[in-house]
Order: sequence, then C-alpha cells, then structure tokens
Amino acid sequence: MAKWDNMLSMLWMLRSGRKLTAAQIADSLEISVRTVYRYLDALSASGVPVVAESGHDGGIRILETFKETPLFFQSVELKALLDAYKFAQGAGYPYTGELESALKKVENGLHEEQRQDLSDRTSALDVISPARPPSVVPLLRDLEQAAKEGQTVRIAYRKRDAEPAEREIDPYGLAYDRNVWYTVAFCHRSQAVRTFRVDRIARLEPTEGRFETPERFSASAYFREQSKQGREAEGPLTVIRIEGEPDTLDAVCGHWHLRHYLTERTDREARFLLDIPTMNKYLPRHLLTFGTAIRILEPVELRRMIRELARGIANQYIDESD
Repeated sequence: MAKWDNMLSMLWMLRSGRKLTAAQIADSLEISVRTVYRYLDALSASGVPVVAESGHDGGIRILETFKETPLFFQSVELKALLDAYKFAQGAGYPYTGELESALKKVENGLHEEQRQDLSDRTSALDVISPARPPSVVPLLRDLEQAAKEGQTVRIAYRKRDAEPAEREIDPYGLAYDRNVWYTVAFCHRSQAVRTFRVDRIARLEPTEGRFETPERFSASAYFREQSKQGREAEGPLTVIRIEGEPDTLDAVCGHWHLRHYLTERTDREARFLLDIPTMNKYLPRHLLTFGTAIRILEPVELRRMIRELARGIANQYIDESD
C-alpha cells in the first residue's frame, strides 16, 4: 500500500476513538513500528492532534476536537492544481475567484517546506491570456445559470461589425474553443440550434420562458457534428499529407473544420482523411494562404489545383509591358 494510503488508513483507525498501540497499528497495516512513528510525525506536521500516552492504559489517540481529515498531496499533484488554475484563469473561466479561494485553503494546510517547494515547482510556468471584454465573465455565469435552470434569455447579439440584434435563446451549454467562449443554444428566431460567441453578446436579460435541454446534450459533440455536416459528401475519402514547420502546421491543424479530420501529426507532417468533394471545394484556396510555408505531399490532384490557383493569381498581375 502506498505511503499516503497507509497514512489515511491510520487516520481512520485513530478516529474510531479507541487507543491503539504502535504495534497494533503496525500489525493491521503490515508495516513496521518504526514506520508507524514516522507516519505519526507526518500527521502531526499536517495539523492532526495526535496524542501518545505511555503506561498500562496508554496508547495513541486523536483529540476529540479534531473534526476534519487533512488532504495529503504529493508535490507534483499540488503543482498540477496550481497550473490548472493558471490555465483556467487564462481561459477566462468564470469561477477563477472561487477556484483561487479553494486553492488558498489547500495552501493553508501546508507547512512552510511544502509551500516553498510548491513555489519552486510552479514559478516556471505562465499562461498568457488573450484580451477579452470584462463583460464575458458575468455573461458566462448568467448563461451557465440559465442552462442549469432551463430559463430562456434575451440577448443583444452582434455579427461581426453589424449592430446588435435582439433574439431569445435557450442556452444548452458552454464550450471553450480556440481561445473563444461559445454558448450552444436554441434560437427562437431561426428555430434551430446555433452557436453564439459570448464576447459578441452586448446584453443579456432573463425572460419568463422555460425550456428543457435535450437529453445527454454535449456542446463539444454538437461542434463535432456541425463539422461533419459541413462535408460535401460521405465519400470517397482521400489521405491528405501536408509538410511544414511545427508552428505553421499548428495553424493548419487548428482550422475549425480541418482539425476534426486530423489522423496523424508529427513535428514536420500532418495527415488528414477527408472526402474528395470537400477537399476540392475548400482546401485549395485555404492552403494557398500559407504560401511556401507548407508543401502538399499528397494527393497529386490537390497539388495541381493549388498550382493552377497560384498560376492564375500570378497571371493576373503580369504587366505586359515588362
């Protein structure tokens, strides 16, 4: 049994209220008496009021005033919690304040050596968050609450540079994708499920309307399904191999549509499996924007289409007087 499991087992044994000797604990946990005393020292350092009484009726017990069970974290587990907080904060997670408060409670239970070790382990990692309107956080809270209670909300939503237009929506859930928060909701105006960027919601107010979220609804599954529906046909499929620098391939693979068809990725190459009609319609113009930063290894037909597009652009700018 792992050290932390043994310590927790020992704690539960002592919380029974009975006095136990070190030998009894050692026999029960199949460890040495020396190890028992080492674990008792660790429990005491964690704030557990352990009392060892000598004599005929002596033994080891915990004071009755002790009510809480301390949490035992390994250093790497504490680091993971703090790093997760940084990522949540960078994503604009609407409950970072509450998360920070919870982590403070964990830190307060550490002794000075553990705090210093945690500081050393987490000081090398930072998450740089994109700029967001300050209104996004309260909007996320309101949308999540509306989804939880099944309450229709009225929003003023703007598309790109257009003026905000009012509509009523039933928010089913939230999704965070490529540094942007979305709500997936049923739009009363279009009578269909739509995605709305939260940072484009200028105003939100509750209504008297109520709704029921579809059973087993998943915002991430909805995003995947929408991408599949964007395909031009079910087949035939073709393998697409693209070569390039890691950063450029990141941009290619991160495309909202392509990323769902990524099958293999290395530092220098990305492979996709996509139907030919969709490839013909969308990929030549999209991949042309990467210029010489990428190279299409296959299929040959995609290489040919990009070559013809590039030649057509070049011909358009040929000055006959040159």
